[in-house]
Amino acid sequence: MKTYGDLSPSPRTIMTPGPVEVDPRVLRAMSFPILGQFDPEFTGLMNETMEMLRHLFQTHNQWAYPVDGTSRSGIEAVLTSVIEPGDKVLIPIYGRFGYLLWEIAERCGAEVVTIEKEWGQVFDPREIIEAMDREHPAIVAIVHGETSTGRIQPLSELGAACRERDILLIVDAVATIGGVEVKTDEWMLDAVIGGTQKCLSVPSGMSPITYNDRIEAKVLRRKKIERGLRDKSASPAAPGRTIQSNYLDLSQLQDYWSPARLNHHTEATSMLYALREGLRIALLEGLEPRFRRHLLHERALVAGLAAMGLDFYGDPDCKMPVVTCIEIPAGIDGESVRSMLLEQFGIEIASSFGPLKGKIWRIGTMGYSCNKKNVLHLLGALEAVLIRHRADVHAGSAVQAALDVYADQL
Repeated sequence: MKTYGDLSPSPRTIMTPGPVEVDPRVLRAMSFPILGQFDPEFTGLMNETMEMLRHLFQTHNQWAYPVDGTSRSGIEAVLTSVIEPGDKVLIPIYGRFGYLLWEIAERCGAEVVTIEKEWGQVFDPREIIEAMDREHPAIVAIVHGETSTGRIQPLSELGAACRERDILLIVDAVATIGGVEVKTDEWMLDAVIGGTQKCLSVPSGMSPITYNDRIEAKVLRRKKIERGLRDKSASPAAPGRTIQSNYLDLSQLQDYWSPARLNHHTEATSMLYALREGLRIALLEGLEPRFRRHLLHERALVAGLAAMGLDFYGDPDCKMPVVTCIEIPAGIDGESVRSMLLEQFGIEIASSFGPLKGKIWRIGTMGYSCNKKNVLHLLGALEAVLIRHRADVHAGSAVQAALDVYADQL
Protein backbone atom coordinates (compact mmCIF):
# COMPACT_ATOMS: atom_id res chain seq x y z
CA MET A 1 0.00 0.00 0.00
CA LYS A 2 1.25 3.46 -0.85
CA THR A 3 2.52 5.52 2.08
CA TYR A 4 1.43 9.13 2.15
CA GLY A 5 3.49 11.90 3.68
CA ASP A 6 2.44 14.30 6.39
CA LEU A 7 0.31 17.20 5.20
CA SER A 8 2.60 20.23 5.08
CA PRO A 9 1.35 22.96 2.72
CA SER A 10 3.98 25.51 1.70
CA PRO A 11 3.70 28.94 3.33
CA ARG A 12 2.47 31.48 0.80
CA THR A 13 1.97 35.21 0.54
CA ILE A 14 -1.47 35.23 -1.08
CA MET A 15 -2.22 38.47 -2.91
CA THR A 16 -5.15 37.30 -5.02
CA PRO A 17 -8.76 38.52 -4.92
CA GLY A 18 -9.54 35.41 -2.88
CA PRO A 19 -8.86 33.20 -1.17
CA VAL A 20 -6.47 35.14 1.02
CA GLU A 21 -4.27 34.31 3.99
CA VAL A 22 -6.20 33.26 7.08
CA ASP A 23 -5.62 35.00 10.38
CA PRO A 24 -3.78 32.59 12.73
CA ARG A 25 -6.41 33.24 15.39
CA VAL A 26 -9.02 31.86 13.00
CA LEU A 27 -6.91 28.76 12.33
CA ARG A 28 -6.56 28.26 16.06
CA ALA A 29 -10.33 28.54 16.52
CA MET A 30 -10.83 25.79 13.95
CA SER A 31 -8.79 23.40 16.10
CA PHE A 32 -11.13 23.60 19.10
CA PRO A 33 -13.21 20.58 20.19
CA ILE A 34 -16.43 19.79 18.37
CA LEU A 35 -19.73 20.57 20.08
CA GLY A 36 -23.08 19.04 19.19
CA GLN A 37 -25.22 21.30 17.03
CA PHE A 38 -27.97 21.56 19.66
CA ASP A 39 -25.63 21.83 22.63
CA PRO A 40 -26.68 25.06 24.41
CA GLU A 41 -23.06 26.20 24.31
CA PHE A 42 -23.01 25.80 20.54
CA THR A 43 -26.40 27.44 19.92
CA GLY A 44 -25.08 30.33 22.02
CA LEU A 45 -22.20 30.64 19.56
CA MET A 46 -24.71 30.60 16.70
CA ASN A 47 -26.60 33.47 18.32
CA GLU A 48 -23.40 35.46 18.85
CA THR A 49 -22.48 34.93 15.20
CA MET A 50 -25.83 36.33 14.12
CA GLU A 51 -25.33 39.38 16.33
CA MET A 52 -21.89 40.04 14.89
CA LEU A 53 -23.13 39.58 11.33
CA ARG A 54 -25.72 42.31 11.89
CA HIS A 55 -22.89 44.67 12.83
CA LEU A 56 -20.84 43.59 9.81
CA PHE A 57 -23.73 44.11 7.39
CA GLN A 58 -24.74 47.33 9.19
CA THR A 59 -28.32 46.16 9.57
CA HIS A 60 -31.08 45.62 12.08
CA ASN A 61 -32.47 42.70 10.07
CA GLN A 62 -33.64 39.75 12.13
CA TRP A 63 -32.09 37.37 9.62
CA ALA A 64 -28.31 37.43 9.39
CA TYR A 65 -26.69 34.00 9.36
CA PRO A 66 -24.30 31.88 7.27
CA VAL A 67 -25.21 29.34 4.64
CA ASP A 68 -22.93 26.30 4.78
CA GLY A 69 -21.01 26.15 1.51
CA THR A 70 -18.81 28.48 -0.52
CA SER A 71 -19.99 31.97 -1.46
CA ARG A 72 -21.92 30.59 -4.40
CA SER A 73 -24.12 28.67 -1.96
CA GLY A 74 -25.27 31.94 -0.40
CA ILE A 75 -26.00 33.43 -3.82
CA GLU A 76 -27.94 30.33 -4.86
CA ALA A 77 -29.83 30.17 -1.54
CA VAL A 78 -31.10 33.73 -1.88
CA LEU A 79 -31.91 33.59 -5.59
CA THR A 80 -33.45 30.11 -5.44
CA SER A 81 -35.61 31.03 -2.45
CA VAL A 82 -36.77 34.40 -3.81
CA ILE A 83 -37.15 33.83 -7.55
CA GLU A 84 -40.27 31.98 -8.66
CA PRO A 85 -40.60 30.70 -12.23
CA GLY A 86 -41.73 33.55 -14.45
CA ASP A 87 -40.43 36.35 -12.22
CA LYS A 88 -38.72 39.05 -14.24
CA VAL A 89 -35.20 39.68 -12.96
CA LEU A 90 -33.04 42.59 -14.12
CA ILE A 91 -29.28 41.94 -13.92
CA PRO A 92 -26.81 44.75 -14.69
CA ILE A 93 -23.61 43.03 -15.87
CA TYR A 94 -20.13 44.54 -15.87
CA GLY A 95 -17.97 41.44 -15.36
CA ARG A 96 -17.87 37.68 -14.93
CA PHE A 97 -19.95 37.45 -11.76
CA GLY A 98 -22.88 39.35 -13.21
CA TYR A 99 -23.07 36.53 -15.72
CA LEU A 100 -23.11 34.10 -12.80
CA LEU A 101 -26.21 35.84 -11.39
CA TRP A 102 -27.79 35.47 -14.84
CA GLU A 103 -26.88 31.76 -14.93
CA ILE A 104 -28.43 31.06 -11.53
CA ALA A 105 -31.54 33.20 -12.08
CA GLU A 106 -32.16 31.46 -15.39
CA ARG A 107 -31.95 28.06 -13.70
CA CYS A 108 -34.59 29.31 -11.22
CA GLY A 109 -36.97 29.84 -14.12
CA ALA A 110 -36.72 33.62 -14.13
CA GLU A 111 -37.40 35.79 -17.14
CA VAL A 112 -33.95 37.40 -17.16
CA VAL A 113 -33.32 40.79 -18.73
CA THR A 114 -29.83 42.23 -18.71
CA ILE A 115 -28.02 45.46 -19.37
CA GLU A 116 -24.29 45.28 -19.96
CA LYS A 117 -21.30 47.58 -19.55
CA GLU A 118 -17.92 47.15 -21.18
CA TRP A 119 -15.62 45.36 -18.74
CA GLY A 120 -13.56 47.85 -16.76
CA GLN A 121 -16.49 50.23 -16.23
CA VAL A 122 -19.60 50.34 -14.03
CA PHE A 123 -23.10 51.73 -14.47
CA ASP A 124 -24.27 55.21 -13.71
CA PRO A 125 -27.15 54.46 -11.29
CA ARG A 126 -29.50 56.37 -13.60
CA GLU A 127 -28.88 53.75 -16.32
CA ILE A 128 -30.09 51.00 -13.99
CA ILE A 129 -33.09 53.04 -12.85
CA GLU A 130 -34.03 53.71 -16.48
CA ALA A 131 -33.86 49.97 -17.15
CA MET A 132 -36.16 49.35 -14.16
CA ASP A 133 -38.73 51.77 -15.57
CA ARG A 134 -38.46 50.19 -19.01
CA GLU A 135 -38.57 46.53 -17.93
CA HIS A 136 -40.63 46.62 -14.69
CA PRO A 137 -38.79 43.70 -13.03
CA ALA A 138 -39.81 42.08 -9.77
CA ILE A 139 -36.17 41.74 -8.72
CA VAL A 140 -32.86 43.46 -9.44
CA ALA A 141 -29.74 41.36 -8.76
CA ILE A 142 -26.35 43.05 -8.93
CA VAL A 143 -22.69 42.55 -7.98
CA HIS A 144 -21.20 45.16 -5.63
CA GLY A 145 -17.51 44.39 -6.17
CA GLU A 146 -16.61 42.67 -9.44
CA THR A 147 -13.27 40.97 -8.83
CA SER A 148 -12.92 39.89 -12.46
CA THR A 149 -12.43 43.53 -13.48
CA GLY A 150 -11.52 45.18 -10.16
CA ARG A 151 -14.51 47.57 -10.32
CA ILE A 152 -17.06 48.54 -7.66
CA GLN A 153 -20.65 49.50 -8.46
CA PRO A 154 -22.20 52.43 -6.51
CA LEU A 155 -25.35 51.20 -4.75
CA SER A 156 -26.51 54.06 -2.54
CA GLU A 157 -29.16 55.34 -4.99
CA LEU A 158 -30.49 51.98 -6.15
CA GLY A 159 -32.19 50.82 -2.96
CA ALA A 160 -34.50 53.82 -2.68
CA ALA A 161 -35.35 53.58 -6.39
CA CYS A 162 -36.22 49.90 -6.00
CA ARG A 163 -38.28 50.56 -2.88
CA GLU A 164 -40.30 53.26 -4.69
CA ARG A 165 -41.07 50.76 -7.48
CA ASP A 166 -41.71 47.77 -5.19
CA ILE A 167 -38.71 45.92 -6.63
CA LEU A 168 -36.55 43.62 -4.52
CA LEU A 169 -32.81 44.44 -4.61
CA ILE A 170 -30.39 41.53 -4.11
CA VAL A 171 -26.67 42.33 -3.83
CA ASP A 172 -23.63 40.08 -4.21
CA ALA A 173 -21.15 41.63 -1.74
CA VAL A 174 -18.94 38.54 -1.56
CA ALA A 175 -15.77 40.48 -2.41
CA THR A 176 -16.49 43.66 -0.44
CA ILE A 177 -17.97 42.68 2.90
CA GLY A 178 -15.47 43.30 5.70
CA GLY A 179 -13.15 45.44 3.57
CA VAL A 180 -15.40 48.06 1.98
CA GLU A 181 -18.46 49.91 3.28
CA VAL A 182 -21.70 47.93 2.79
CA LYS A 183 -24.59 49.82 4.41
CA THR A 184 -27.45 47.36 4.15
CA ASP A 185 -30.11 49.40 5.93
CA GLU A 186 -29.04 52.90 4.86
CA TRP A 187 -28.80 51.87 1.21
CA MET A 188 -32.10 49.94 1.45
CA LEU A 189 -30.65 46.65 0.24
CA ASP A 190 -33.20 43.85 0.60
CA ALA A 191 -30.75 40.93 0.60
CA VAL A 192 -26.96 40.91 0.75
CA ILE A 193 -24.66 37.92 0.25
CA GLY A 194 -21.12 37.91 1.65
CA GLY A 195 -18.13 35.61 1.54
CA THR A 196 -15.67 34.37 4.13
CA GLN A 197 -12.55 33.80 2.04
CA LYS A 198 -11.89 37.38 1.00
CA CYS A 199 -11.91 40.44 3.28
CA LEU A 200 -12.92 38.42 6.37
CA SER A 201 -9.83 36.16 6.07
CA VAL A 202 -11.71 33.00 6.99
CA PRO A 203 -11.40 29.81 4.89
CA SER A 204 -13.91 29.32 2.11
CA GLY A 205 -16.83 27.22 3.29
CA MET A 206 -19.56 29.56 4.52
CA SER A 207 -21.53 32.40 2.97
CA PRO A 208 -22.94 34.99 5.40
CA ILE A 209 -26.24 36.45 4.25
CA THR A 210 -28.77 38.95 5.52
CA TYR A 211 -32.24 39.85 4.29
CA ASN A 212 -35.15 41.98 5.43
CA ASP A 213 -38.89 41.52 5.96
CA ARG A 214 -39.63 42.13 2.27
CA ILE A 215 -37.53 39.13 1.29
CA GLU A 216 -38.82 37.04 4.18
CA ALA A 217 -42.43 37.67 3.16
CA LYS A 218 -41.81 36.19 -0.27
CA VAL A 219 -39.82 33.29 1.17
CA LEU A 220 -42.59 32.42 3.65
CA ARG A 221 -45.17 32.37 0.85
CA ARG A 222 -43.14 29.47 -0.54
CA LYS A 223 -42.41 27.69 2.74
CA LYS A 224 -42.69 23.94 3.05
CA ILE A 225 -41.69 21.92 6.12
CA GLU A 226 -40.01 18.59 5.42
CA ARG A 227 -42.30 15.59 5.71
CA GLY A 228 -40.16 13.97 8.37
CA LEU A 229 -40.34 17.08 10.58
CA ARG A 230 -43.93 18.12 9.93
CA ASP A 231 -46.46 18.27 12.75
CA LYS A 232 -49.57 16.34 11.72
CA SER A 233 -51.74 19.38 12.36
CA ALA A 234 -49.54 21.70 10.31
CA SER A 235 -50.35 22.82 6.80
CA PRO A 236 -47.99 20.95 4.44
CA ALA A 237 -47.02 24.00 2.40
CA ALA A 238 -47.61 27.71 1.87
CA PRO A 239 -49.58 28.85 -1.18
CA GLY A 240 -46.56 29.87 -3.28
CA ARG A 241 -44.45 27.71 -5.55
CA THR A 242 -42.30 25.40 -3.39
CA ILE A 243 -38.62 26.38 -3.27
CA GLN A 244 -36.85 23.97 -5.60
CA SER A 245 -33.79 23.33 -3.43
CA ASN A 246 -34.04 21.66 -0.06
CA TYR A 247 -30.53 22.43 1.15
CA LEU A 248 -30.62 26.07 0.00
CA ASP A 249 -34.17 26.79 1.21
CA LEU A 250 -34.13 30.00 3.27
CA SER A 251 -37.51 29.21 4.82
CA GLN A 252 -36.03 26.07 6.36
CA LEU A 253 -32.65 27.63 7.12
CA GLN A 254 -34.22 30.46 9.11
CA ASP A 255 -36.18 27.92 11.16
CA TYR A 256 -32.86 26.23 11.91
CA TRP A 257 -31.29 29.54 12.99
CA SER A 258 -34.37 30.65 14.95
CA PRO A 259 -35.09 29.73 18.59
CA ALA A 260 -37.16 26.82 17.22
CA ARG A 261 -33.90 25.13 16.05
CA LEU A 262 -35.90 23.02 13.62
CA ASN A 263 -33.39 20.49 12.31
CA HIS A 264 -32.29 21.11 8.75
CA HIS A 265 -28.68 19.96 8.40
CA THR A 266 -25.71 19.25 10.65
CA GLU A 267 -23.99 22.57 11.17
CA ALA A 268 -20.37 22.91 10.01
CA THR A 269 -19.03 23.26 13.53
CA SER A 270 -15.42 24.18 12.87
CA MET A 271 -16.38 26.61 10.12
CA LEU A 272 -18.77 28.34 12.50
CA TYR A 273 -15.92 28.68 15.00
CA ALA A 274 -13.83 30.19 12.20
CA LEU A 275 -16.51 32.63 11.10
CA ARG A 276 -17.26 33.72 14.65
CA GLU A 277 -13.55 34.38 15.28
CA GLY A 278 -13.13 36.21 11.97
CA LEU A 279 -16.10 38.42 12.81
CA ARG A 280 -14.81 39.03 16.33
CA ILE A 281 -11.45 40.15 14.92
CA ALA A 282 -13.10 42.45 12.37
CA LEU A 283 -15.33 44.10 14.94
CA LEU A 284 -12.47 44.37 17.43
CA GLU A 285 -10.49 46.30 14.81
CA GLY A 286 -13.58 48.39 14.07
CA LEU A 287 -15.24 48.64 10.67
CA GLU A 288 -14.14 52.21 9.92
CA PRO A 289 -10.48 51.61 10.91
CA ARG A 290 -10.60 48.38 8.91
CA PHE A 291 -11.84 50.18 5.82
CA ARG A 292 -9.12 52.83 6.26
CA ARG A 293 -6.48 50.09 6.55
CA HIS A 294 -7.56 48.62 3.23
CA LEU A 295 -7.41 52.06 1.60
CA LEU A 296 -3.92 52.77 2.99
CA HIS A 297 -2.38 49.58 1.64
CA GLU A 298 -4.16 50.03 -1.69
CA ARG A 299 -2.62 53.51 -2.00
CA ALA A 300 0.85 52.14 -1.25
CA LEU A 301 0.44 49.30 -3.74
CA VAL A 302 -0.86 51.58 -6.49
CA ALA A 303 1.93 54.11 -5.89
CA GLY A 304 4.54 51.36 -6.16
CA LEU A 305 3.10 49.82 -9.32
CA ALA A 306 2.82 53.25 -10.96
CA ALA A 307 6.41 54.11 -10.02
CA MET A 308 7.51 50.83 -11.58
CA GLY A 309 5.97 52.03 -14.83
CA LEU A 310 3.07 49.57 -15.08
CA ASP A 311 -0.28 50.52 -16.58
CA PHE A 312 -3.56 50.04 -14.75
CA TYR A 313 -6.65 48.42 -16.21
CA GLY A 314 -10.14 49.91 -16.04
CA ASP A 315 -11.81 53.18 -15.10
CA PRO A 316 -9.96 54.57 -12.06
CA ASP A 317 -13.11 56.32 -10.79
CA CYS A 318 -14.75 52.99 -9.97
CA LYS A 319 -11.71 50.98 -8.86
CA MET A 320 -12.26 48.45 -6.06
CA PRO A 321 -10.23 49.42 -2.98
CA VAL A 322 -9.32 45.78 -2.39
CA VAL A 323 -8.43 44.64 -5.94
CA THR A 324 -5.89 46.27 -8.26
CA CYS A 325 -5.75 45.27 -11.93
CA ILE A 326 -2.66 45.92 -14.03
CA GLU A 327 -2.11 45.34 -17.71
CA ILE A 328 0.45 42.69 -18.59
CA PRO A 329 3.25 44.53 -20.44
CA ALA A 330 3.48 43.86 -24.18
CA GLY A 331 5.65 40.88 -25.03
CA ILE A 332 5.60 39.49 -21.48
CA ASP A 333 4.27 36.00 -20.71
CA GLY A 334 1.90 36.70 -17.82
CA GLU A 335 1.74 33.11 -16.65
CA SER A 336 5.54 32.84 -16.62
CA VAL A 337 5.69 35.89 -14.36
CA ARG A 338 3.06 34.45 -12.01
CA SER A 339 4.88 31.11 -11.88
CA MET A 340 8.21 32.74 -11.03
CA LEU A 341 6.61 34.86 -8.33
CA LEU A 342 5.18 31.72 -6.77
CA GLU A 343 8.22 29.47 -7.17
CA GLN A 344 10.95 31.96 -6.24
CA PHE A 345 9.17 34.25 -3.77
CA GLY A 346 6.17 32.26 -2.55
CA ILE A 347 3.79 35.01 -3.73
CA GLU A 348 0.56 34.32 -5.57
CA ILE A 349 -1.27 36.88 -7.70
CA ALA A 350 -4.16 36.16 -10.07
CA SER A 351 -4.82 36.29 -13.78
CA SER A 352 -8.40 36.91 -14.98
CA PHE A 353 -11.27 35.35 -16.92
CA GLY A 354 -12.96 35.42 -20.30
CA PRO A 355 -11.97 38.40 -22.46
CA LEU A 356 -9.35 39.51 -19.92
CA LYS A 357 -7.56 36.17 -19.67
CA GLY A 358 -3.88 36.71 -20.41
CA LYS A 359 -4.31 40.49 -20.53
CA ILE A 360 -4.28 41.57 -16.88
CA TRP A 361 -3.01 40.55 -13.47
CA ARG A 362 -5.25 41.02 -10.44
CA ILE A 363 -3.70 41.78 -7.06
CA GLY A 364 -5.79 41.53 -3.92
CA THR A 365 -5.21 43.47 -0.71
CA MET A 366 -7.84 41.83 1.45
CA GLY A 367 -8.24 41.10 5.13
CA TYR A 368 -5.21 39.54 6.83
CA SER A 369 -3.25 39.65 3.55
CA CYS A 370 -3.68 43.43 3.46
CA ASN A 371 -0.57 44.60 5.30
CA LYS A 372 2.63 46.58 4.79
CA LYS A 373 4.94 43.56 4.72
CA ASN A 374 2.97 41.90 1.93
CA VAL A 375 2.76 45.06 -0.17
CA LEU A 376 6.49 45.75 0.05
CA HIS A 377 7.37 42.09 -0.50
CA LEU A 378 5.17 41.92 -3.60
CA LEU A 379 6.52 45.14 -5.11
CA GLY A 380 10.13 44.10 -4.69
CA ALA A 381 9.49 40.59 -5.99
CA LEU A 382 7.42 41.69 -8.98
CA GLU A 383 10.08 44.19 -10.01
CA ALA A 384 12.76 41.49 -9.82
CA VAL A 385 10.70 39.01 -11.83
CA LEU A 386 9.81 41.56 -14.50
CA ILE A 387 13.48 42.54 -14.87
CA ARG A 388 14.25 38.83 -15.22
CA HIS A 389 11.68 38.75 -18.05
CA ARG A 390 13.38 41.75 -19.69
CA ALA A 391 10.43 44.06 -19.11
CA ASP A 392 11.01 47.80 -19.23
CA VAL A 393 10.48 48.84 -15.59
CA HIS A 394 11.88 51.62 -13.43
CA ALA A 395 14.16 49.61 -11.20
CA GLY A 396 14.34 50.67 -7.55
CA SER A 397 11.31 52.99 -7.66
CA ALA A 398 8.39 50.80 -6.59
CA VAL A 399 9.28 50.05 -2.98
CA GLN A 400 10.44 53.63 -2.43
CA ALA A 401 7.12 55.02 -3.68
CA ALA A 402 5.19 52.70 -1.36
CA LEU A 403 7.43 53.68 1.56
CA ASP A 404 6.63 57.32 0.83
CA VAL A 405 2.92 56.55 1.21
CA TYR A 406 3.53 54.82 4.52
CA ALA A 407 5.78 57.66 5.72
CA ASP A 408 2.96 60.14 5.10
CA GLN A 409 0.82 58.22 7.59
CA LEU A 410 3.26 58.73 10.48
